[in-house]
Amino acid sequence: MAEIQPVGHYNYDEVDRTFLQERIAEFTDQVNRRISGALTEDEFKPLRLMNGLYLQLHAYMLRVAVPYGTLDSRQVRALARIAREYDRDYGHFTTRQNIQFNWIRLEDTPAILSLLAEVDMHALQTSGNCIRNITSDEFAGAAADELLDPRVHAEILRQWSTRHPEFTFLPRKFKIAISGSPNDRAAVRFHDIGLLAKPGQDGRPVFEVWVGGGLGRTPIVGTLLRDDLPEEDLIAYLEAILRVYNEYGRRDNLYKARIKILVQALGAKAFLEKVNAEFEMMDRKKYHLDPGIVAGIRSRFADPVFETLSGAEDILKADQEKNAEFNAWVSTNTHTHKIPGYISVIVSLKPAGGIPGDATSAQIDTLAELADEFSFSELRISHLQNVVLAHVRQDQLFALWERLKSADLATANAGFITDIVACPGLDYCALANARAIPIAQKLSSRFSSPDLQREIGHLRLNISGCINACGHHHAANIGILGVDKRGEEAYQITLGGSAEADASVGQILGPAMSEDDTVDAVARLIDLYCVKREPGERFLDTYRRVGTAAFKEAAYAPA
Repeated sequence: MAEIQPVGHYNYDEVDRTFLQERIAEFTDQVNRRISGALTEDEFKPLRLMNGLYLQLHAYMLRVAVPYGTLDSRQVRALARIAREYDRDYGHFTTRQNIQFNWIRLEDTPAILSLLAEVDMHALQTSGNCIRNITSDEFAGAAADELLDPRVHAEILRQWSTRHPEFTFLPRKFKIAISGSPNDRAAVRFHDIGLLAKPGQDGRPVFEVWVGGGLGRTPIVGTLLRDDLPEEDLIAYLEAILRVYNEYGRRDNLYKARIKILVQALGAKAFLEKVNAEFEMMDRKKYHLDPGIVAGIRSRFADPVFETLSGAEDILKADQEKNAEFNAWVSTNTHTHKIPGYISVIVSLKPAGGIPGDATSAQIDTLAELADEFSFSELRISHLQNVVLAHVRQDQLFALWERLKSADLATANAGFITDIVACPGLDYCALANARAIPIAQKLSSRFSSPDLQREIGHLRLNISGCINACGHHHAANIGILGVDKRGEEAYQITLGGSAEADASVGQILGPAMSEDDTVDAVARLIDLYCVKREPGERFLDTYRRVGTAAFKEAAYAPA
């Protein structure tokens, strides 16, 4: 069988591959020294974190980077193999477009990293106080509303940030997201730096630069630092921001070390002045992003050879008319493509009663097969813990759906209440206060009726097992936070969050409740929404119009 040539995907060269092999050899030596006892766990910890290896409650966890969420089928098959041979037959897709393997043996990590390197993958910068995996829009390069392909600039930023000597040991971890469309699908306002493409005055796209957003203990919507950053100044301006953070960021207090705290402490105006001063002092020629460099990176993302399709839309329409279940799935789990006759497909990893973001090795292998057959051997991972087949012919959509159904991957719930985002919680994470998976499963089962989900409409529900907010609960319309209440697991509800253009932080509704009481409270919140909403309103719209008091009364109403 001929080697698959990836499309829509950055292709590594020998420089990239040599770097990975050198890093694996270095880490293999460190692992062997840890196993032999030559390194203590305290000495080994910063070394393993630099290679994406965490020590959790029950085992080591390896977090594998999926830069800007793009994979080809050969890489997906490698992930399936790791799940099958080195884990417990599944992988967990995260909110940073990574995949985690939760049951890794330390002695197996060099072999796993070598397997990843064979398909141009790694686990670098998925942990530690560095610039983490840069996330992007899962429909990049395919969306009809796109001004530029953000994967190109995300790859430029990846190359700039990898092993950057000045930013290897930042005050804290640093997260960047980029969207190539003015319609934010990457939650850019909740990142340390968020970039949002918009039309410039000369017709060329420019970037809005959002700084100091984040969740965790101090959830904050980012500050718009500037709205007209030209492409050629991208590296220089981001380097100026990082320099200011590296110089002034707190290193004496773990909880006050993020850039969001620095922006608030200095004030947006003073922070901007420091960034601009640094920017003006830089050797701009050295950092200038030449159009030729951008074109060179862009050329490494080979576009699929799209066909001129005649009648594909008519065939899809006829298939929808013949099958109501298929029609419901199309209405929720597809996205408009820039090429006539094509469509993007959201493969939900949120079946009724399932674990959000989990996929078995068989399902991962199936996704690779479907990518080869239906989407130019390409897949995307979304920050909402789903998978995307970006380029599907509309006249083949029904056949794809039937294949997804047979693999239990055709849940029609994208954007609905059961499309839950959740972290692994106390089932795995040593930092968590409560489990996130069981309550996600109960809520998913409670609202599993397709008719009920369609009646409720667009609603984002996220769950975190602790205040670190890996489940992004603050940015959800309904957020659930696991807490420790006098030694017992309990849950707080937040309402009113959004990660879209109307970004807002969800507010705590009241005292924490037990798991079952929380599920019942969410049901009462939904009942109130269905009674109070006006035509065309989403849950968030109704909540903002009606106000907190009525929803709090409903949530805490006696049984």
